[in-house]
Amino acid sequence: MQDDQQDNPLSYLTTKEVAEILRVKERKVYDLAAAGDIPHRRITGKLLFPRAALLDWIETGSGPASVDRPAVLTGSHDPLLDWAVRECGSNLATLFNGSRAGLDIFAKGQAALAGLHIPSGTDWNVETVATMDLRDCVLIAWAARARGLVLAAGARDAITCFADLKGKRVVQRQPGAGGATFFDDMLARAGLKMADLDLVSGLAHTEYDAAAAVAAGLADAATGIEAMAQQFNLGFLPLAEERFDLLIDRRAYFTAPVQRLLAFASSAACHEKAAAMGGYDLAQMGDVRWLSE
Repeated sequence: MQDDQQDNPLSYLTTKEVAEILRVKERKVYDLAAAGDIPHRRITGKLLFPRAALLDWIETGSGPASVDRPAVLTGSHDPLLDWAVRECGSNLATLFNGSRAGLDIFAKGQAALAGLHIPSGTDWNVETVATMDLRDCVLIAWAARARGLVLAAGARDAITCFADLKGKRVVQRQPGAGGATFFDDMLARAGLKMADLDLVSGLAHTEYDAAAAVAAGLADAATGIEAMAQQFNLGFLPLAEERFDLLIDRRAYFTAPVQRLLAFASSAACHEKAAAMGGYDLAQMGDVRWLSE
């Protein structure tokens, strides 16, 4: 999707407008889109039709001129995934902006993959993506991770449960991050409010940033994963095992950058790296966790 098309609403047509151009009923347009026979995009649950691609489709009588997604990995930050993307030479660009923000970027067709760890119901990620109007994508297991509190050296003895955070200096993750959602849930379970904590200024936008702030002495604790605690030689209080998954566009799944990453993920080198980092379980890596229509 080009920027000028995003900024100019006239570059996209509604279902009604397309029906008028084709001289058919709107129901027929919906059927064409569902079958993948007409170029279209689905943004925030609404069908939109790129004008240029539609006119080309009408003139040539060809199939939908769907726009390739950019080779971008967005969503939540995972240190093993970050390392694997660079180590395997996938040439994927990375935009680690949190699970929710990444999911929004993916839904708009602006990324090929999105890393997610969103607690929902009795599972992670599946319920969230299943309730969205996503098409032609698959949720692939990356890893199970130990999630909890990353602790400063001087706070290891003082913080033995989540409730012990009361009055302590805490680093926050950005709203929409999976870590922030988990933290808010644990806060409610412990009967605490944000006002009960000594929140440090600024937000941590990645797992690395959160652990680095604690290591620098800016805070006593932050929500984080065991791998980051080990990297910075910090204490770690495990609270849950979370699932980190990759939401991948089906067409992008078969492109060289994505295939290179997935092939490397199953290699001995990747599994050895996970073991060295700590806090990872790769037993289900590569499993299909959810498949869209």
